[in-house]
Amino acid sequence: MSKLKSLQVASSLNDIASLLRLKPATLSYILYKQAAAEKYRSFQIPKKHGGTRSITAPLGGLKFAQKRLSDLLQECAGEISEAKGRRDWVSHGFKIKRSIVTNAGQHRHRRYVFNVDLKDFFPSMNFGRVRGYFIKQHEFALDAKVATVLAQIACVNNGLPQGSPCSPVISNLIAHILDMHCVRLASKVGCTYSRYADDLTFSTNKKMFPAEIATRSETNPHEWTPGEDLSRLVKRSGFDINPAKTRMQYRDSRQEVTGLVVNKRINVRCDYRHNVRAMVHKLLKTGSFTTLVPEKDVASGTFTIKEKTGTLNQLHGMLSFIGFVDFKNNERSEIQPNNRTSSAELLQRKFLLYRDFYAAPSPVIVCEGKTDNIYLLHAIRSLVSQFPDLAGQSAEGKITLKIRLYKHSGSRTAKIIGLGDGGSGSLAKFINVFRDDAKGFNAPGQHHPVIILYDNDAGAKGLAKTLNAGTSVCENGAVKFIHLFRSLYAVPTPPVTGKTESKIEDFFEPALKATKVDGKTFRDDNDADNGQHYGKAIFAHKVVKPNAEQINFAGFAPLLTNIVSVLNHHYTGGEITKPVPAG
Repeated sequence: MSKLKSLQVASSLNDIASLLRLKPATLSYILYKQAAAEKYRSFQIPKKHGGTRSITAPLGGLKFAQKRLSDLLQECAGEISEAKGRRDWVSHGFKIKRSIVTNAGQHRHRRYVFNVDLKDFFPSMNFGRVRGYFIKQHEFALDAKVATVLAQIACVNNGLPQGSPCSPVISNLIAHILDMHCVRLASKVGCTYSRYADDLTFSTNKKMFPAEIATRSETNPHEWTPGEDLSRLVKRSGFDINPAKTRMQYRDSRQEVTGLVVNKRINVRCDYRHNVRAMVHKLLKTGSFTTLVPEKDVASGTFTIKEKTGTLNQLHGMLSFIGFVDFKNNERSEIQPNNRTSSAELLQRKFLLYRDFYAAPSPVIVCEGKTDNIYLLHAIRSLVSQFPDLAGQSAEGKITLKIRLYKHSGSRTAKIIGLGDGGSGSLAKFINVFRDDAKGFNAPGQHHPVIILYDNDAGAKGLAKTLNAGTSVCENGAVKFIHLFRSLYAVPTPPVTGKTESKIEDFFEPALKATKVDGKTFRDDNDADNGQHYGKAIFAHKVVKPNAEQINFAGFAPLLTNIVSVLNHHYTGGEITKPVPAG
């Protein structure tokens, strides 16, 4: 039975609990017995153009239930769209494969762009309205008891809270009625319409903007008000227009839709890019930067713009926003971008190298592949008493790493900083990128070592030229580590008895590597036959990880010893004072 049909035949709280994969007693407790103070956390966040936005975020079990309800309603909405054969390219907020970019893309190259904001969008959808929608809307037509339970899960203080996982999907369902009215009106008068949450946009290339949607003031040619037809449809759909946020934008000036410029190419505002670039440069030079934020005066209730020290998370969000828009633009473009790194990616790369490596709060180890992190994590945990510089253990037995194992394989961040999918070639690229970019990092403070860990076998030939630029520290004829540049080091896997080459899997006992999985044996080279052998990923996740408590990791001791040698070399080299190990 489909999710929608299951919801339509439901008749009790027990049925809803089953659909949400919860125990009825759990859902009943959350809704009717749990104290209100334990359900939500409320706080204010500043708006971009002044004022604050109230966020009411659910906690614990209620948040879990709301997330499950959101997933259920998303599936139902998908079934309804599929049954009707419709592709809704009107609403772009809170939907898969939709974004502010797809919303803005509907209004490029237009003579007029008219923006309308709905007043108190989420709070306007009160308990009765949510309940009534699920009862009366023929596509749902739910039992009254079921609709009541859904509204009780979703609403607080007689409205949909901004901060709840299920508010977006419910708001889109209810606002779909408004969307259909606006689409018909826009089509009738030759306009394009789209909505992103509470932001409605109409655009056209007609010489005269349709009066049904907006009219120009007789006294001020640049002042526009919503037309009678639009105002009537918005009111009829249960919403109110916020007159303070109504604006008309012309072709000969900057036109924005959901914060993006749409005159020609969808883009982030130039001044935004320039400000973010200045913040990054200030961070790299001084270790801090400032932002301008609106601040409310409690006594007068007015807002003033004040300069405050920014955070790395704020700057990362700004850079990610720019990167997201650029990435979506490249996806839409018929002209494929070349392999050259864009200026925005270069800026983001410098920031990531600064945050994750140059100014990292602890030493960082970068391995060739994602399985190496699993090996190293459990080896350090197993040998914690021998290597207090790498991890500490509390009296209760809790183990805390004092180093960070950098997770990078296959991510977009890895591509930006040169690590790609791992491997010796990617490590060489990362070393060169870090060396070149870090020359411009002058921020004071502690700079912990960044350690490249690589297999000392035939695959390391791709690293040879890059590693030769560093200074080797050897013992008994074997390289312990290589100091490459400032805080950057490389550590090869130490030699094992009877071999001139080594790789990290050599440090496991032969009996462990002989473990069979689904009748297959382990091979850690590129010549493995998938019909007879399994590779490193299965070995790491199905052999090492689940059996870590019983595995003998003594073979990793020489490698961990060399890593500690890097720490000692770095902290006694005059760059910073070695911190006292935690207990």
